[in-house]
Amino acid sequence: MKFFVADKEFEKFEDVKASILKKAGVKLLLCDLDNTLRLHSEKEPAEELQKWIRELHRSGVKVVIISNNGRKKMMQKFCEPINVPCVWWAMKPMSRKLTAAMNEYGFKPRETVMLGDKWSTDLLAARFAKIRMWKVDHRRNIV
Repeated sequence: MKFFVADKEFEKFEDVKASILKKAGVKLLLCDLDNTLRLHSEKEPAEELQKWIRELHRSGVKVVIISNNGRKKMMQKFCEPINVPCVWWAMKPMSRKLTAAMNEYGFKPRETVMLGDKWSTDLLAARFAKIRMWKVDHRRNIV
């Protein structure tokens, strides 16, 4: 494993299928929020995000959003409709909140992946937590 290189790369979060996670032995998917799962301008979960989360839940994958965003109420309002727990003010690249999430839900590092868009926060936090890092391209409006 190269320290500054993601273990897998995808164009967008929707490309991370439940079947890929299952084949890789992933039971806990820690996801960055801003520019990974949503644009900053999105106040509610987009339909494609809701569909993706439902697919992962049906397959038995636990999803937790781990964000450096410090707006607790906004995070809760965004995450409640998709039934996903959220961790705000995660202070990535520090790994403490990633490790706490694994412990809280009872998963081991080998069962966990961090999904994010930035090497300076998401990838480093994953490396410090000794978990795999899967990178998606920075989410942006595509017209």
